[in-house]
Amino acid sequence: MQSLSLRIRILLFFCLLAVGGVLLIGLGLFLGYRQLGSSEALSSFVTAGIVSGFGVTGLVVLIWLLFDENVSKPIEALAAGVRVRTHANIDEDIEAEAAKYLGDLAPAVAAIHQRLNEEARASSAAVVERTARLRAQRAQLLQILSDIPVAVIVARQDHQIVLYDGQAAELMERECPARLNGSVTDYLETSTITDALTALKDHGAKRQEVNVKGRSGAVYKGHIRLFGEDAGYTLMLEPLSPDAARPLVYDFDLLDKEVTQDLNQCALRNLTFVIFDSETTGLDPAHDAVVQLGAVRVVNGKIVPGEVFDTLVNPGRPIPPSSTKVHRIDDAMVADAPGFDTVCKSFHQFADRAVIVAHNAPFDMAFLRRQTDGTEFSFDHPVLDTVHLSAVVFGGSAEHTLDALCDRLSIEIPDDLRHTALGDAMATAEVLVALIPILEARGLRSFADVRAEARKHKRILTVDA
Repeated sequence: MQSLSLRIRILLFFCLLAVGGVLLIGLGLFLGYRQLGSSEALSSFVTAGIVSGFGVTGLVVLIWLLFDENVSKPIEALAAGVRVRTHANIDEDIEAEAAKYLGDLAPAVAAIHQRLNEEARASSAAVVERTARLRAQRAQLLQILSDIPVAVIVARQDHQIVLYDGQAAELMERECPARLNGSVTDYLETSTITDALTALKDHGAKRQEVNVKGRSGAVYKGHIRLFGEDAGYTLMLEPLSPDAARPLVYDFDLLDKEVTQDLNQCALRNLTFVIFDSETTGLDPAHDAVVQLGAVRVVNGKIVPGEVFDTLVNPGRPIPPSSTKVHRIDDAMVADAPGFDTVCKSFHQFADRAVIVAHNAPFDMAFLRRQTDGTEFSFDHPVLDTVHLSAVVFGGSAEHTLDALCDRLSIEIPDDLRHTALGDAMATAEVLVALIPILEARGLRSFADVRAEARKHKRILTVDA
């Protein structure tokens, strides 16, 4: 019973009232009929029972509808609003008008939220100052690193990448899309790295020259160095473009992450997500085609800067003017773009070993699966849909469009990016990042927990496997 939502439990309560009322009316009429002892009155008692039964049932249904609209739904919305503002750092006031029939509950909750906001603002000034100082120091560090002609990759013992710079990214892109928390084995043959690490440990050395072969066959020269006590290693290779920019992509929290082989038991924020969106020639996956594909990556609960997938796609057919009006992509723009088969292969590499996320995922996944049906690779990734996550957090009766979600979570989609694949993918990624702590606060900490809860809302959309 506790696993059921508040609205379902209240519905069952009113159903019990209706059934109980009908049974009591029937019992009363039966006793009255027996006491009267006249068979000629049977039809009158039956008519009275039917009218009374339907009347009581109708009255209970009417009261339930009013209760659901004015009590159950507002409580659900109020609870969701509190969770969002508590765990997603939303600074907007709670709307008490929607819960006006709940007495003083909504104003009391709004007052608590306002008081907490005031305390948070009072302590934020010092945090802002320290953050600005750290950003300035980071910018100075990046400037210093830019003068060092080395491509740097830092990895854990299991070869999972926790840092790479711009020079390394250019080198990695020759082999496979650059990905934080990806594996060095996707880019380089690790036998040389493993042998070098063994030699360093056997001889008590810290640094050694290496010639590492890439998956493409290219050879990269440089050095390998142990990183911490059994924590991992650093590869310092000759860059392809020594004078190019050197932005850092890193998350040192990945060094301490526990690796779980069972995806279902993996903590939600420990998963790697690829959030994508597509723009198409129409709304029928069986006959229409993709004209643009965009995606971003979320690692350790954060959007990874710079790790994006964004490309136009030649659909091999004219784009209807009605579709161009929505996404602003016409035939001339895609004339020289790659075909969807080529794009799918690249995107498959970008999404390797990740959970795929989309808003209204069945629609977008249908295009990917149709294109790769019968090929050497398939999109059999686990899938999450932010429509279902919205239903879990805000209740099934809420509006679950991307615009509605962004509005609730104070996420802005620039007008020039709305209805572009990358723009909508970035907005969906921000929604996911905002929802993760809210889901965790509800006790949904593992991937299995979230999927089980999402399946309760499968009536909204078909839940992907």
